[in-house]
Amino acid sequence: MSRFLSKRLFALSPYVAGEQPQDMQYVKLNTNESPFPPSPGVIRRLSEAEAGKLNLYPDPEGRALRQKLAEYYGLKSENVVLGNGSDEILSFAFSAFCDGENPVTYPATSYGFYPVFAALYGLRAREVPLREDFSIDPEDYKQNDAMVVLANPNAPTGLALDLDEIEGILQANPDRVVVVDEAYVDFGAQSAVALIPRYENLLVVQTFSKARSMAGARLGYGLGSEALICDLQTIRNSTNPYNVNRLTLLAGEAALDDAAYYEENCRTIQKTRAFAAEELKKRGFVLTNSLANFLFAKCPGLPGKRYYQLLKERGVLVRHFDKPVTTDYVRITVGSLAQMQRLLEATDEILARPED
Repeated sequence: MSRFLSKRLFALSPYVAGEQPQDMQYVKLNTNESPFPPSPGVIRRLSEAEAGKLNLYPDPEGRALRQKLAEYYGLKSENVVLGNGSDEILSFAFSAFCDGENPVTYPATSYGFYPVFAALYGLRAREVPLREDFSIDPEDYKQNDAMVVLANPNAPTGLALDLDEIEGILQANPDRVVVVDEAYVDFGAQSAVALIPRYENLLVVQTFSKARSMAGARLGYGLGSEALICDLQTIRNSTNPYNVNRLTLLAGEAALDDAAYYEENCRTIQKTRAFAAEELKKRGFVLTNSLANFLFAKCPGLPGKRYYQLLKERGVLVRHFDKPVTTDYVRITVGSLAQMQRLLEATDEILARPED
């Protein structure tokens, strides 16, 4: 770091993205991307887009896309804010609703960006341990003095709270914002969007990266009461009012028009997840009941890091989080059926010669 960096950032540990090695062709099951391409409508819309318009700024309000999202969820456009990925919406929320007097709380084992945002904005953060089975105890988040942030399903465990548990947390914290990060909700969990008309303190954050096959487009959004969204719009307009580019706005609109395509892909991923989980259990693995597009798995007889390394040597990438609570496990993205079969083949090779 340079001598000019602010002292408050000296101890900042940035978020570490999933590795993207270029030394060989990998079966990439480490970053929870969709194995399916964007829908034909998205590809067609982008192909038809006039490149000449890239000299013009996009609509800073993203009005057409916000209206489509509002209609999709039965809300108004005033209930929608757009972001350059859902990470930007989360950043807005940490900035808008927390400060020196208003801290934040989230699970100690969850999405790695939560502690980064807390440190970036100089916030007091309460990190709550999970239960022994990796589940979240809703009671830990009731009647507290902080903004609550919950990934549902949680990452990297894939476990999800029921809607009534989310509602209990909302009811217990009427004077605090509750952020429900639903990046993986489309793969089997219950969305809290239906609760928005009843709870002014609820912010639901979603993304086009996972279920809608647009990780490379960087498009996320927040849904909440008009007042909450107005707060986030203030932050957005004070930092980067043109935060979603012209082509991404078009792709988002087209993706919503092709909802049936993505819903079918989600069903396929759920079937592939069930197949892979059952096959791993046959091999002695321990897994959580993941409702996300990934599995959280413990290899029999091998530390998580060693299993990860042996898979990588065989051209299969998974994610290992080297912390005491998660060190025995790896997170495995649910890819195509062929990709999961390759994972199983590599696993069989490893289990046959675990000393390698």
